Amino acid sequence: MDCLFCKIINGEIPSNKIYEDEKIIAFYDINPEAKIHFLVVPKTHICCADKIDGSNSHLIAYIFEKIPELAKKSGITNGYRIINNCGEDSCQSVKHIHFHVLGGEKLPEHIR
Repeated sequence: MDCLFCKIINGEIPSNKIYEDEKIIAFYDINPEAKIHFLVVPKTHICCADKIDGSNSHLIAYIFEKIPELAKKSGITNGYRIINNCGEDSCQSVKHIHFHVLGGEKLPEHIR
């Protein structure tokens, strides 16, 4: 599989990790759009939100349970934004579901 995030998960490509366990990995975005911008990615390859189903939805729930802890750990104290892109029209650049967490400053109403 030629998936960038799978390569990061497997240690083939380095990342600036903030968290990792048996289910997920979280690392800082290489092109941040906010003072603090990290990604949370399940270790199981799921291409996009369209492919969430009964067999893998527990991983997505787990991510959303972990995000508040990761936001606090990364220094976000006054709120954050969670973004997921699904498909070509949303500009999903890596076909492995992931959630952008942005914060650490007052965010504009719209982030591309």
